[in-house]
Amino acid sequence: MVSRVIPVEPFDLVIIGGTGDLARRKILPALYQRFVAGQIGKESQIIGAARSEMETESYRSFAAEAIREFTDTDEVKPRKLAAFLKLVSYVTLDAKGEAGWKTLSGMVQENRIRAFYFSVGPSLFGDLAKRLQKYGMAEDDCRIVVEKPFGRDLATAKELNRILARHFDESQIYRIDHYLGKETVQNLMAVRFGNMLFEPLWNSQYVDHIQITVAESVGVGGRGGYYDRAGAMRDMVQNHLMQLFCLIAMEPPAKFEPDSVRDEKLKVIRALEHVKPENIVRGQYDGDGQNPGYRNEVENRDSTTETFVALKAHISNWRWAGTPFYLRTGKRLRDRASEIAVVFKDAPHSIFDEDAGRHHNILTIRLQPNEGIELGVTIKEPGPGGMRLVDVPLDMSFAEVLGPDEADFPDAYERLIMDVIRGNQTLFMRGDEVEAAWAWTDPIIAEWQAAGTEPEPYDPGGSGPEEALFLMHRDGRRWREIKP
Repeated sequence: MVSRVIPVEPFDLVIIGGTGDLARRKILPALYQRFVAGQIGKESQIIGAARSEMETESYRSFAAEAIREFTDTDEVKPRKLAAFLKLVSYVTLDAKGEAGWKTLSGMVQENRIRAFYFSVGPSLFGDLAKRLQKYGMAEDDCRIVVEKPFGRDLATAKELNRILARHFDESQIYRIDHYLGKETVQNLMAVRFGNMLFEPLWNSQYVDHIQITVAESVGVGGRGGYYDRAGAMRDMVQNHLMQLFCLIAMEPPAKFEPDSVRDEKLKVIRALEHVKPENIVRGQYDGDGQNPGYRNEVENRDSTTETFVALKAHISNWRWAGTPFYLRTGKRLRDRASEIAVVFKDAPHSIFDEDAGRHHNILTIRLQPNEGIELGVTIKEPGPGGMRLVDVPLDMSFAEVLGPDEADFPDAYERLIMDVIRGNQTLFMRGDEVEAAWAWTDPIIAEWQAAGTEPEPYDPGGSGPEEALFLMHRDGRRWREIKP
């Protein structure tokens, strides 16, 4: 199997915040990889823009260092890197003032795709949008990319959308969530809607429950200042897990096109029931002999910010009536692992005796680190001595099935940035979708604040607070083991 690389049209991409951590770790390495793959031609232009006083040659050195650090060293070829750096230039820019804007407007070319990546805090979005328009760069065919957080509640999300809508049409705004760029997330749609085997069973009649887990083994690290103001609910549940939730639960769209897909995701969010306090668990990791606890890490001894959330949600529609969705995310857990597990109901009648045990089918979509899809089926255990049943996986690990070269997937940012250039918004969030997610999240956070309770402490390297286990146990179910 050979993957096709379809080149994009020549473009100008301006990375505002081009010297920041996101540009260094993700954006520049992603663009280099797409250049090496032959998707970006030599006519395109990549412009870094930031407050730092810097010449183009210095920025090219910055970009080269970032690419070497955050790309597999075997893949960084000196000639390819040198050719890529010829596309790169730099302009010193004042987001809140006028300095640099006239120079930038003279650098971007007319009659070609223009994209502006706002790799800065949301507080600057309004200033940037205003100046892009003032200096004639916010034309009808230009695109802007904005990173999360898309506000910190419904009110700020609405204000952010209002600011952007004042200068840009919704079709020009690309709200990026890197989880939607993962290969397996897109394969989820292919599995659901491209196989007659699954879609007829994708409902409350056949599905017992669904688990979505995004576990991290690391702590907050250098993000402590931001994280202590956000917490797991705002940082992970409201966006990343919500997007996975929507894709697993939505109705089949009429077509695989941006608004058809996003319309169905929006319906899921609007059909979500409010989560009762007894169906949600908050946790905060303690320290151990090797690593500090969360409060020490963020230098806030009184912090009540959650680093773990587990909850049970229900969707009020015909397809999923009565089917629980269990969502779980946390830091400093046993391992780094993200998966969606669709647990099907037991057979209505077992013809086997009690010694055969209880068995059920589970479809597991592994998002990271070992991307793949696994279907658990029940078979007879080989050998004489009666009918003994065991569960075995029909496992499609992409690395094994496609081979190491084909399964070396592009980073999510590679795919998403190329989608921006193509003008494809399917994997980006729409403004009303963001607001609906906050409308569901805000009451939960408000109840926590009103109750004044602290998150449950949990030991690092485990599965989170014990209360999260009870959330499942009282329903006669168990969380899946966190493993890579």
